[in-house]
Amino acid sequence: MKNLMTLLTVLTLSASFTVSQAQTGKISGKVIDGSAKTIESATITLHNAKDSAVAKMGAASKEGIFSFEGIADGKYLVSVTAVGHSKAWTSAFVVSSTSTTVNLPIIELVPLSKDLSAVTVTGRRPLVEQKIDRMVVNVDAAVSNVGATALEVLEKSPGVSVDKDGNISLKGKQGVQIFIDGRPSYLSGAELVNLLKNMNANQLDQIELMTNPPARYDAAGNSGIINIKTKKNKAVGFNGSVTAGYSQGKYWRTNESLNMNYRNGKFNAFMNYSFNRNGSFNELNIHRVYKEADGKTVNAIFDQQAYMPRSSSSNNLKVGVDYFISKKTTVGFVASGFINPEYQKNYNTSYLKDKAGVVDSIVYASGKNDGKWKNGAVNLNLRHQFDSTGRELTADIDYSGYRANSVQSFMNASFDPSWVKKGQTELVSDIPVAIDIYSAKVDYSHPLSKSMKFEAGLKSSYVNTDNSANYYNVLAGNAHVDYEKTNHFKYTENINAAYVNLNKEYKKFGVQAGFRFENTQYKGHQLGNPQKPDSSFSRSYTNVFPTIFVSYKAGKSHQFGASVGRRIDRPDYQDLNPFLFFIDNYTYEAGNPFLQPQYSTNIELSHTFKGYLTSTVNYGRTKNLINEVFGQKDYATVVSRGNIGLRNTAGFSMSAQVPVAKWWNASLYGNYNYSKYTGILNNEELNVSASNVTFNVNNQFKFNKGWSAELSGWYRTKGIEGQIIIKSMGQLNAGVGKQVMKGKGSVRLNIRDIFLTNKASGYINFQRTEASFQNNRDSRVASVSFTYRFGKPIKGPQNSKRNGASDEQNRVKVGGGN
Repeated sequence: MKNLMTLLTVLTLSASFTVSQAQTGKISGKVIDGSAKTIESATITLHNAKDSAVAKMGAASKEGIFSFEGIADGKYLVSVTAVGHSKAWTSAFVVSSTSTTVNLPIIELVPLSKDLSAVTVTGRRPLVEQKIDRMVVNVDAAVSNVGATALEVLEKSPGVSVDKDGNISLKGKQGVQIFIDGRPSYLSGAELVNLLKNMNANQLDQIELMTNPPARYDAAGNSGIINIKTKKNKAVGFNGSVTAGYSQGKYWRTNESLNMNYRNGKFNAFMNYSFNRNGSFNELNIHRVYKEADGKTVNAIFDQQAYMPRSSSSNNLKVGVDYFISKKTTVGFVASGFINPEYQKNYNTSYLKDKAGVVDSIVYASGKNDGKWKNGAVNLNLRHQFDSTGRELTADIDYSGYRANSVQSFMNASFDPSWVKKGQTELVSDIPVAIDIYSAKVDYSHPLSKSMKFEAGLKSSYVNTDNSANYYNVLAGNAHVDYEKTNHFKYTENINAAYVNLNKEYKKFGVQAGFRFENTQYKGHQLGNPQKPDSSFSRSYTNVFPTIFVSYKAGKSHQFGASVGRRIDRPDYQDLNPFLFFIDNYTYEAGNPFLQPQYSTNIELSHTFKGYLTSTVNYGRTKNLINEVFGQKDYATVVSRGNIGLRNTAGFSMSAQVPVAKWWNASLYGNYNYSKYTGILNNEELNVSASNVTFNVNNQFKFNKGWSAELSGWYRTKGIEGQIIIKSMGQLNAGVGKQVMKGKGSVRLNIRDIFLTNKASGYINFQRTEASFQNNRDSRVASVSFTYRFGKPIKGPQNSKRNGASDEQNRVKVGGGN
């Protein structure tokens, strides 16, 4: 019962109140590690000895000292956790009227050893860690992540949502930038979704969620940055792991990976390779009602049913070397790439009906898409420490190239209501894409005193894209160029940036202020053809982006924070291409060369109670909002991007890490978001608003003999995405794990979306069209995996290097699958 009361207290806590019941006892102690050094920021938990229920939580000081005051009479235990150390427990002790002050013996945390058994510690990290400027999700801590893709891991992370098209939002706001290992993913839209779907969860270490990044980060990203950190073993010596997994939904999937690392006194080398095969499907049902000019009288009805099975495979390789020239200087090289062939079919049946709902005609369409997507990237990096005060210079040079080619075919056959064939058309296409991105940056950090640090940096990037879409009508077996659909678009962009940042701590206050300058120059060229003239556009603009963070430690139990920042979202490269892109006979996409960047101002206030309960209030205002715009052309829907006006958002979130019992930890997250859109859309005034609530719950259970389990889920109420109203949806997951082979191996089994409730559905009204849709996919999946860890430790120094680049790849669209 006490465990339940602990959980209910946290769930209903919006301000922290404690009822005193003759609580006069005091408990104090000190924490050190195995080498007698003090440990900073160790988490101290006071438990009732009877059932291990949590009584209080706190953190040790920089000197490792901790204390609890106002403790009621009773018998207690203390547990201590710290990164890189095994958890420690004290013996039971008593607080009573005759012994009101208890001085505990020094608690010694044992550093995690670097032998084979140490590798199993990853799963012991908490699922979620709340830091001053970000929330960190430890991927391996969740059993249900086994067999999942990176996109599925993101979808169940606190505050993150993924819409019907795979667009990612953070705290209810789109425009998030995805980084991988501190470097931008260089992709957006369907291409980013494709990349994340082909990354295995067993490649991932952590996910960092930053809603208001500091000035050293690129200013792009309306709602912030999500940094996906892949695994890189830092243990000295030779070590690694191999994983094999199998998943079964409607279609089967496999995933395999090999991670190896060797580190000694002069260099560190690592290699990560993964391979997966993925079968899946997408089922889309659309109902459209077309109306007369009065907006009331029904003119026609359109029902569309599409089934799209998809198969793909992915080979991902990443290799790197760090060479320690001296104790102060390190140089590094990282090369990565992937090859992602995919094949998708499309079976589409459309029923055109009169205003009474009687079928007039039927169109059956079938298509296939045979494509391959390749990437190669190289990073050179340097890190130099000038002296022991912390003065440091880092530099990065990056290149990333993408090559893609997609061969598509479309067949459309028309029938009368009795399925008597009336005609047929065939269309084929060849869509090659080439993208090259170059960037260079340098960062300098200079501590001015023990409590003040100055940072500055420069960055330049250059992007070149070359996209072609070649369409051919097939008549009597011969292909003829369709100049209405064929196009060739070239785009170049150069961004130059500089920033300064100052961090100062004064007693209980901390202040960080930054200022970033960015100049953008771009040019687009739409090459003509015999039926379409040449066209081009160019633009140059300069912006400044200030940021400020303030923190205040009111005591051991309360910490407050505030942040304000300005950010930008530039149009995706392909969205600027002034041409129609064929999807099917009733759906087109159109580019818009007049798209302007959108600018956002974000404000956030936060409060953290005893290190485990964090509450935030946020407000955002976005001008020149870039959003999907739906238009009508005869019976076809044309989807484009436009600057529709202004968006105001406000929200409140609360997250809690609750050690309900010694064997049970709960991670709870809730977010309320309100959005209001105003502006001009399709020459009509836009004034809509809506709110939605998101919940994430994750229960982690640790049992004896290496057993573990998880029960988790998320739920999102109805909300708005531009013009579209999205209905509520959610997901429930469960899993179990077991350590085997004396800790060298682990077996995990899980089921995701147990009740098949992760279905996107919604509706939209635009011009004289009302439309509703439901999208089903292969989301209920059972997975099993086995991981074996190996290695041999040696003595040597530790080192880590975070590479840097720009946000340019986040806006690449190279035409992939869904």
